[in-house]
Amino acid sequence: MKKLLLYFTMLVILGSCGNSGNGELTGVTKRSKFYQPDPYGMAYIPMGSFTMGVSDEDVPFAQISEPKTVSTPAFFMDETEITNNEYREFVFWVRDSIARRLVGEAVPERYLITEDKKGNQYDPPFLNMKNDIKWDGEQEKEALEAMFLPEHERYFRRKEIDTRKLYYEYYWVDLKAAASKDYTQGDPKDAGLANRPQGMKDRSVYVRKEVINIFPDTLCWIHDYAYTFNDPMTERYFWHPAYDNYPVVGVNWKQARAFCIWRTQKMSNYLHGKKQAIVSEFRLPSEAEWEWAARGGNTLSPYPWGGPYTRNAKGCFLANFKPMRGDYACDGGLYTVIVAHYPPNDWGLFDMAGNVAEWTNSAFDEATYNFAWDLNQNYVYNAKDTDPPSMKRKVVRGGSWKDISYYLQVSTRAYEYQDTAKCYIGFRCVQNYLGRQKDDSPARASRIYN
Repeated sequence: MKKLLLYFTMLVILGSCGNSGNGELTGVTKRSKFYQPDPYGMAYIPMGSFTMGVSDEDVPFAQISEPKTVSTPAFFMDETEITNNEYREFVFWVRDSIARRLVGEAVPERYLITEDKKGNQYDPPFLNMKNDIKWDGEQEKEALEAMFLPEHERYFRRKEIDTRKLYYEYYWVDLKAAASKDYTQGDPKDAGLANRPQGMKDRSVYVRKEVINIFPDTLCWIHDYAYTFNDPMTERYFWHPAYDNYPVVGVNWKQARAFCIWRTQKMSNYLHGKKQAIVSEFRLPSEAEWEWAARGGNTLSPYPWGGPYTRNAKGCFLANFKPMRGDYACDGGLYTVIVAHYPPNDWGLFDMAGNVAEWTNSAFDEATYNFAWDLNQNYVYNAKDTDPPSMKRKVVRGGSWKDISYYLQVSTRAYEYQDTAKCYIGFRCVQNYLGRQKDDSPARASRIYN
């Protein structure tokens, strides 16, 4: 009997070994292979180290960008600044989402997804983005009336969308708070902002909700400059097809971040529908990433195109800025110009100097270069509405159509307040590369795991 029991025990052991790769550690098998293509309209920026900060004379002697060796990982960056037409897609998506919520009660079968394929109810339901909104539909008209300007506010009896109602609601995870220690000082109501033990029980304490109006401030063309006639730009710049491929302006830092989150959700939803692995989120670049990308491999050059001059060998200006003694038209542009009008840098990025300055995700502090780490340097601060203005400063890079050449230099630091919108500031997105470098060979991994 004992021999028979031993025999069966050996069979079980041998069988289990055979099912687990003979006892060897092989990792989870049959994992789907992943390849990360270049996102549409983005350029690949390799990892590397560079001297961040001024490499020549500190013109204003501000000592806020002292030379420092900084290393950054690989990432993708938009080849151009986000254009009016690209940002308009975001605006239209928010507009149509609000419209679907308004008419969902009247026509749920068309504009809402209330249950899954097995008949399980969704609470709350999902918006059906596949069916277009019927703005002139009999059932929709009454519900959609709330989206338009009231009659007493309409000009020339034109029925237009009330852009004050275009609010985008999104959520983000405060990883800084999740990584911090216990909150021991300050207002007890803020305990959830930095309470790691509480997060171990309920992670929702780190989830932040934002509700923000996403329509650009088109009046920025007027309120940024007194005693000038910029009314045509206010009336037409964001909407007219003539400006479709011009960089969007009048977008504050919060709106730029909201665009990145919406863009991430758009891509993730598509990949999820295709049952593919999601990719890194789109976001604003850090100050270090922006400078590394702008240099284009020319580590000691003051400008993105390499060299110390703002003209090429033929005497043509290489960017849209304020040259000479204020001759705005001398470089071919008066205000902004169409994106990619000037040559790119060596990594394929256009307008990293001039046209419009660009938001980064970095908070501005004069001493950042002294206290920030030299690996993927960044300083972030999520300012509240109640914080003083000095805590709402965000780094702006690249210079614009209204700036002199000093602000076009890749090392020049400037800032604006996160809740302000300017007619000379736009933005572009980045996305982390998942892995070390593009040239990593998968051969070794294939030998081991396949």
